[in-house]
Amino acid sequence: MSTLFASNPQFIALQRLVSETLEQDIATLLHHANLPSSLFEACTYALSDGKRVRPLLVASAWLTVKNNPNSNPSSNIETRTSFSSDPQTDTDTTTIATINSLPSSVRRAMLAVECLHAYSLIHDDLPCMDDDDLRRGKPTCHVKFGEATALLAGDVLQTLAFEVLTFEMLTADLPTFEPIDDALSQRLHTTFAPRARRMVAGQMRDLLAENQSVSQTELETIHRDKTGALIEASVLMGGICGDASLTNLSKLEQFGASIGLAFQVQDDVLDVTADTETLGKRAGSDDKLAKSTYVTLLGVENAKQYAEGLFAEATDALATTFHSQSMLEQLASWLWQRKF
Repeated sequence: MSTLFASNPQFIALQRLVSETLEQDIATLLHHANLPSSLFEACTYALSDGKRVRPLLVASAWLTVKNNPNSNPSSNIETRTSFSSDPQTDTDTTTIATINSLPSSVRRAMLAVECLHAYSLIHDDLPCMDDDDLRRGKPTCHVKFGEATALLAGDVLQTLAFEVLTFEMLTADLPTFEPIDDALSQRLHTTFAPRARRMVAGQMRDLLAENQSVSQTELETIHRDKTGALIEASVLMGGICGDASLTNLSKLEQFGASIGLAFQVQDDVLDVTADTETLGKRAGSDDKLAKSTYVTLLGVENAKQYAEGLFAEATDALATTFHSQSMLEQLASWLWQRKF
């Protein structure tokens, strides 16, 4: 897997823009939600920090589609843009415009996937699930706020994930968001909802597989849902916001499916090769819970090779349709190099 684009200034600029935009939009969303103070604090806590991988996937997919010739069937997309003013260093496009904001539809999709992800982590860490006390280098939500508040924080973040994609939410009272078109809202919901369901089903299968001997095929079935479904949704929702054609959405779906599985294989490897300080969560937790993992099934080196092959498979899915060195390709390279 090439590491050529991981430190590209365009990708660094996108990371910064996504992080800053999401931080502001999370604050706006939670204030607008009118939650009791304890619930507001728990949700704010759960949504702080993190790698922001899923919102980055939304924005990267949107930009990849937006800057690709003939990738969308209509012409109602804004002027093509990039993060570079030097044509020689441009990768996503040859234009010289610079992005300094993301469209409301992309911001809504970013909020949706990050809220759903945060909900899943809160519930995953509960004593009745994985019983973890450390997340992102801090006490987990239930340790900080108590189990009841953590449970309800997860519940409300799940509902907000869907509400933020509706016309009524973040429109009338919040001028920083443009109204979302009903047809676009429906497309985003019909992409997001079944993959949210798959994520929960995958979590159940993951619990059932503890202390069990499972095949690689069975393990992939678990993780294509538990981890991969939301990653796949993030890529597709970004493509939909960019008005991608059905053909190109199919390529994005292939990319998302491969990246999602690669991400989980990589997590399994890092659980045994990285330390707690680097990970921000307890190293070796999979072994403690007798989880079925790619490391226990394949060994560390074979699992690494398998992950590398999946990353290559993901970028190959883009090769015939999108620009070389697209933002999604740069994101894949960054993920391949991650240490936590």
